[in-house]
Order: sequence, then structure tokens, then C-alpha cells
Amino acid sequence: MTWLRRNLLLLASLGVLVYMLIPNVVVAVFSFNDPKGRYNYTWESFTTDAWMNPCGAQGICDSLGLSLRIGLIASLTATVLGTMIAFALGRYRFRARSTTNLLIFMPMATPEVVMGSSLLTLFLMMGIPAGSLAVTIAHIMFCISFVVVAVKARVATLDPRLEEAAADLGANPGQTFLRVTLPLAFPGILAGGLLAFSLSFDDYIITNFNASPSSITFPMYVWGAAQRGAPVQVNVIGTLMFLIALAVVVTGQVLASRRERARA
Repeated sequence: MTWLRRNLLLLASLGVLVYMLIPNVVVAVFSFNDPKGRYNYTWESFTTDAWMNPCGAQGICDSLGLSLRIGLIASLTATVLGTMIAFALGRYRFRARSTTNLLIFMPMATPEVVMGSSLLTLFLMMGIPAGSLAVTIAHIMFCISFVVVAVKARVATLDPRLEEAAADLGANPGQTFLRVTLPLAFPGILAGGLLAFSLSFDDYIITNFNASPSSITFPMYVWGAAQRGAPVQVNVIGTLMFLIALAVVVTGQVLASRRERARA
């Protein structure tokens, strides 16, 4: 009982982690299934056909490519803009600072249905047609808030004495920012960029409001295919995306631990 009380939090955390990973395991297992009908819900037999031809389903790779393209553009743009906003909010005092903080928080608290319909109305008023351009702008607008929060949290932990030391050693403001401030803030910037990409790639509701029939993203493709039986290739791509994300996280943790050991 003493051991159980001492490790109760660890066991509970492991249980929650396993519970969260069960859907990913099911998706990965059924990516090797050979369904007899349209629906991939019952295990029939093992096959690697879907892995050998992940683009076998009509339109699936086109929708995946569009999602990746929009995600990259939206995450890069939101990361640049969000980083600048985070530094402004974290380092400077100005008259509208509290109002800006409130406006940054609003997209995170607003339901996606409300945001999607509002953006659609805005685009129609501005004459921007529904399609990939409207979807990309919409993704940039709601991803900026998440980048600002991630980068601002990192900026708040930076020690200003390091920048003062760089200035004492003769570095100008530009050199100080590029060689001291930016490397220290980079983990927060990277986290914000990865979060923005995952949110953009995964979004369905806002995208559905602003997309056109010729700009079907991967989440929209999955939703539409599920009505008539999603192909096994959906499981393959889902498994690949999960493995890539897992590899990025593990690589980041390994590099961080190596840096900590090098400093020690």
C-alpha cells in the first residue's frame, strides 16, 4: 500500500496516456486490414496493400497535399506575426496593451462555429471568394493567438541580464537579439509553430465554412468519405502523421536532454 500511494500519480498518468493512445493504436492496426465491404470497422484479414499504395483512394493525396500546403503557409506566417506580437506584449508597455491581450485571447475562447461564420461574412464583404486563399487567411488568423501565448510564456522567463551582458561586451541591439534573445526564445517559437501547424492541419469547422468544392482539405475528405465508407488509406495517412509527430517530439526531447548534459 505504501508503494501504491507513493506511485499513485505516476500510475494515473500512465493510465491517462494509454487511454489517449488507444485510438491511435486502433487506427494503426486497421491500416493493415482488408475489409470486405465499404466500412473498415471489423477486422477481416492482414494486408499491406494500403501501405503500398497510400494514394489509391481517389482524391485523398490531393486533399492531403492541400492540407499540408495550407498548414505550412499558415503556421509560418502565424509564427512570424505571433512572435513579433509576443515580444511586443512581453517586453514593452503601451496604452492598448491590456486591450491587445484581450483581443489575442478572444479567438481561443470563441467557438469555432462562430469564428467560421464570422470569417465567412468578412470574406464575403471584402470580396474574397471561398477557397484555399480564404481558408489560409482564416487559419493564419486563429493560429496567431496560440503562437502568441506559447512565445509570450517563453519570453517571460528570459533573464534580461543576459542581454545586458551582451550589450556590455559590445553587441549592438541587432546582434543581441539574433545571438542571445532569439536562441533563448527559440523553444517557445518552435512550440508555437508546431502547435499552429497541428491546429491548421486538423481544423474542420472553420475550414468547412470557408472552403469551396475545389479546395477539400484532408479533414473534410475524411468526413465526406466516412458517410460512404472511409478507405483504408485514411488509416495509413493518419498513422504516418502520428508517427511523424511522435518522431518530432522525441527528437526534440533528446536534443534538449543532450543540451542539458552539455551544460552540466
